[in-house]
Parts: sequence; structure tokens; C-alpha cells
Amino acid sequence: MNGLIQGVKGLLSFLSAPLIGALSDVWGRKPFLLGTVFFTCFPIPLMRISPWWYFAMISMSGVFSVTFSVIFAYVADVTQEHERSTAYGWVSATFAASLVSSPAIGAYLSASYGDSLVVLVATVVALLDICFILLAVPESLPEKMRPLSWGAQISWKQADPFASLKKVGKDSTVLLICITVFLSYLPEAGQYSSFFLYLRQVIGFGSVKIAAFIAMVGILSIVAQTVFLTILMRSLGNKNTVLLGLGFQMFQLAWYGFGSQAWMMWAAGTVAAMSSITFPAVSALVSRNAESDQQGVAQGIITGIRGLCNGLGPALYGFIFYMFHVELTELELELNSNNAALQGAVIPGPPFLFGACIVLMSFLVALFIPEYSKGSGIQKHSNSISGSLTNTPERGSDEDIEPLLQDSSIWELSSFEEPGNQCTEL
Repeated sequence: MNGLIQGVKGLLSFLSAPLIGALSDVWGRKPFLLGTVFFTCFPIPLMRISPWWYFAMISMSGVFSVTFSVIFAYVADVTQEHERSTAYGWVSATFAASLVSSPAIGAYLSASYGDSLVVLVATVVALLDICFILLAVPESLPEKMRPLSWGAQISWKQADPFASLKKVGKDSTVLLICITVFLSYLPEAGQYSSFFLYLRQVIGFGSVKIAAFIAMVGILSIVAQTVFLTILMRSLGNKNTVLLGLGFQMFQLAWYGFGSQAWMMWAAGTVAAMSSITFPAVSALVSRNAESDQQGVAQGIITGIRGLCNGLGPALYGFIFYMFHVELTELELELNSNNAALQGAVIPGPPFLFGACIVLMSFLVALFIPEYSKGSGIQKHSNSISGSLTNTPERGSDEDIEPLLQDSSIWELSSFEEPGNQCTEL
């Protein structure tokens, strides 16, 4: 059931993330931030009303569960380029902070007062979040970059969710970044879906140890994404920070694969915390290569690929566990005979070792990502704007050869002001 839900949700977010990001480049960030948060949290109360409706709605919520792409585009709007990687680190760190606090709070409330209170508290927090966005979060996209009203017409070509994906193969830089994200996040998504059951069933962790493990990794991730990320970005640069994060992820997965003792899992967890710098570093790399009017669509592509991995990763790990006869369906603490024997095996966790090999491929791909050149980006952007002003009818042919990230031809707002007349082309 979990694999089916995540598969449907991941596929829908893969299709919708670039579109929502691109629309936020046109209509503004706040409406889509509000919409994505609302639909992400909407299924929560259904857990007590109807489990099957909850399963159905959480699957369909994948269409709007792309908050990260809108948030990172928002951050790009309100920060300078040299501040962006630090800001992305803080955003990811607050997400890690929620992973530290919410399981502990939920477990305490469930044990003391029952599951109904957990659902109620989660629903109230979601409503407070929505009210906060409505009342306290300002629009970040400058008015001059948006249409004059929400009534501005959007053609099917502009609303085509595959339009931005078609651009991926035509820009070598964004193609390499997308492949890197896919190969690195695929094993990570599979790990999230099965790792805590693996700790319980194969390594022998109890509920208290699992909660402590989540807290430790979460706290160390916050430190890594706020302190170490800033230092590494300044000393090593954006690309090398991504490579270092992939190296930590590779080492962590290999350790999980070969580890058979509890202390090995704790040690590998510290390495996993350091690997959390990869996603904010990649987001900063994408943002630096994207023009100001393309931040939404650029971050949407990355979020969409992560959504696809959320669908494929659990299925991949589940299949490998099945192939190696690792049983993770039991919820009792006691180890069965097959899983107890795995602790003495050479490779107790085959999927994690397989994931390390996939991350190695991601590392090799990332080596070919070119260093960012600010000058070339500005030059390309200037050429595309001047071309649209002087030769607008022929822009359709130019669009086939323009790269995605350093060109604003997908969502470009060009205004021609004449006495008594204003023509706006979207």
C-alpha cells in the first residue's frame, strides 16, 4: 500500500512540479505556496474519518505536494546570489528540525492520549501554517514581473507540463544536474521507505532507539546544513560541495549495507547527517544558473525529479529486499530466523549497497557539471531579450536551441510602451 501511494504521488508531483513552478514565475509565489501547503496537509484529518479516503487523497495530493520548488524560488527572489546557499541550508534545516520534533511529540501524544489527539494537533498546526501564509508572508515576486491581473490568458503551450521537460535534453548543464539529482535521490527515497523497519527487524532496534536515532540524525543534519554548508560553499565552491555531499552519501549507504551491529548504524547515521548538504547545494547550483524569471520552473524540475524518485525508490528497495529474502513485513520487535541470520551475513543490507553504487554513478555524472560562469549567463540573457525585442516572430525557431536555465524564453514578459498604448506579450 505504501509503495502504491508513493508511486502515484511521486508520478503526479513529477508531472506537476515544473508546471506549478513555471506558473509561480508568472502569477507570483504566495498563491502557489498557499495552495501547495493546503493540499499537502488536506489529507491529515481523513486519517480518522476514513482510512481509504486518506489513502486516496494523499495519493492525489502529489499534484500539489511540491512546496519545496515554490519555497526555493521564493528564497531566490528575496536573497542575493551569494546568500542563497546559506538560505537554502536554513530551509532544509528547518525541515530536519520538524523531523526531529514531530515524531517524538506524536509518539508521546499517542501513548498518553491516543491517536485521535495526534491527528487533531497535526490538523491545527496545518491550519495555523495556512493562516500564517495568508497574514504574514508577503509576495516575493516583483509586480513588474507578473501580469496585470489574474485574468491574463495562459495558452496551452505555456501550461504544457512537458514543455520544460523538453528543454532538459537541450541544455547540457541542466541535463547533468537532473541526472545527478535522479541518481542520488533514488536510493535516498528507497532508504526512507524501509530503513526504520530494517533497523527494527534486522538490526534489532526498539521504538525508543529508533526515535533517538531520528533525533540524532536530525540534529546533526541541522548543524550540517546551517554551519558546515556555509563554510564549505565559501571554501570549496558550489560544485565541490555537491560532490562532497555525494561522497558522504555513498559512504553512508555502503556502511548501512555492510553494517551488522547497532554501533555501525549509529556511526553511519552521523555520516548520513553530513550527506544532507547535497540537496541545498544542488538547489543553489540550479538557482545560480537560472535567470530571475525562471527560478520557479528550474526548482520545479528538480522537485519533480525528486517526486519521481519518491515513487520509484520504495519499489526498487522493496524488490531488492525481496530478491535477497529480507523480510520487513513483520512489525513485532522479535527477529525471525531469516533476519537473525542476516546479521552474520557479509552484506546484511543489499539494497543499501546497491544504492551506494547508484550514488557512485551520480558522483561521476556530477564531475562533468561545468563550473558556473556568471558572465556567460548574463550575456546569454541579454542576447535572448534583445532577440525578442527585435525579432519576435522568429522566436519559435530560436526556442528549440536555447538552453533552459540561462534563457528566459519560456516565461518572458516583454513590454512595449507607446504613447497611449501598452502591449504585453507573455
